[in-house]
Amino acid sequence: MSVRIALFRGVNVGGKGIISMAELRSAFVDAGFIDAVTYINSGNVLFTSVEKTLTLQASIAQMVSVKFGLQTPVAVISMEELADALAQAPDWWGIDNDDRHNAIFVIPPEKAEAVCAEVGDIKPEYEKLAWYGQLIFWSAPMKTFSKTRWSSVSKYPVYQKLTIRNHRTARKLLELAKQLA
Repeated sequence: MSVRIALFRGVNVGGKGIISMAELRSAFVDAGFIDAVTYINSGNVLFTSVEKTLTLQASIAQMVSVKFGLQTPVAVISMEELADALAQAPDWWGIDNDDRHNAIFVIPPEKAEAVCAEVGDIKPEYEKLAWYGQLIFWSAPMKTFSKTRWSSVSKYPVYQKLTIRNHRTARKLLELAKQLA
């Protein structure tokens, strides 16, 4: 058994993709996932499973489609994969409280390197970027946020293959996963 984290894209954002976290947790339990818990209202579900990540990704997306009528991509990452990625986070990520620090989860089968290539080179005077595995680390000062390349990532087709959490949420998800383990 392995602790996994499902990160839904576009759930409860801007009045769209509305799903009650209690109902989402119940759907996971009804589908046979063990120890299902949700964290905050943005579509984060921690659970235990023996299935492989890509199999889980497809079955969870199908379950949400049937149960809630919502076609939303989902990234599934194991506790170990998240711990490994966060251990590789650059020194600058999550440090300055005046900056925005995002953990950009790339939804397989897309690859982080391909996403970065599609969005293009960063503007180093305004932002920092690194990646490890399927996780892209991005930071930018709030005062110049709108000048960054990644502030407009939503205009790229690859945006549909990403789900974004701030650094605090990414770290809290790992903390909660360790409690389930």
